[in-house]
Amino acid sequence: MKILHIDSSIAGEDSISRQLSQEIVRSIREAFWVEKVSYRDLIKDEIQQMNWDIAMGFRPDSGDIFFSENVTKEHQFSDMLVNEFLASDVVVIGAPMYNFSVASQLKSWLDRIAQPGKTFRYTEHGPIGLVKDKTVIIASCRGGFYKDLPLEDMDFQERYLESFFNFLGVKSVQYIRAEGMSRGAEIRQDQIDSAFSQIPLIIENLN
Repeated sequence: MKILHIDSSIAGEDSISRQLSQEIVRSIREAFWVEKVSYRDLIKDEIQQMNWDIAMGFRPDSGDIFFSENVTKEHQFSDMLVNEFLASDVVVIGAPMYNFSVASQLKSWLDRIAQPGKTFRYTEHGPIGLVKDKTVIIASCRGGFYKDLPLEDMDFQERYLESFFNFLGVKSVQYIRAEGMSRGAEIRQDQIDSAFSQIPLIIENLN
């Protein structure tokens, strides 16, 4: 098994999503034979946001266009990121909610792996995801409560991530969720404990 571990919280060591993602990876390694773990901290090693020149590197005919050395390096970096993603069997992502969505740093990574011809393709019947046999586990943290509640309509974090990976063809998107992180110490700790208690079931479902 190959694991790709992504963190995107700006909170450093205090981040609950980082603690959860780390424990998920540790638990997988304890339960399975893991050949490789690739780790990306999108805050410490921020990926440049998408621009037109970078996006042009996703085109099959981009070899006919002259690009600067810096842009060519970005194209090579994009290739490396998507190949790293495709090579993994399990992707573990620490993804807190910021302003109802994901961190901009995580969005930059997602933009790099959404490559036509590699992770999806367009057909006369619409787009088709090309990514099969992969599980994505999201360590999700939010300040309030959204799941199955009136505020769920404002959740552009989990719903976005699930839609994104489904678009690429990933059918197994699992969540370890800690909500109410801003609702006081007692509620916060109860939710953290609950989130950590969910990890064994997620690991069991990987079988």
